[in-house]
Amino acid sequence: MILVCSFVNEKYLKKKIKYPKEAREKGITGRVYVMFVIDKTGAVKDARVIRGVSPELDEVALNAVKEMPKWKPGTQNGKFVNVQFNLPINFSLK
Repeated sequence: MILVCSFVNEKYLKKKIKYPKEAREKGITGRVYVMFVIDKTGAVKDARVIRGVSPELDEVALNAVKEMPKWKPGTQNGKFVNVQFNLPINFSLK
């Protein structure tokens, strides 16, 4: 079993993600899925969009993930290990 002591901070994402003007004007909404690895040091590595919505929204979501602060790394049997995550990021207009 792998234990991860940190989770995605919604406040960070809300602060970091700004809806692109062009996407807002076109009414583009949806969910972007970003896959990444938290390495043994807690750093975000190998982030990539695995299911996108539009180039504008995909770029914003990917940049937010790439710029995340370090996490507490996952542990298994008392040792730090790499852990893969898939993170859905919703874009909706009110």
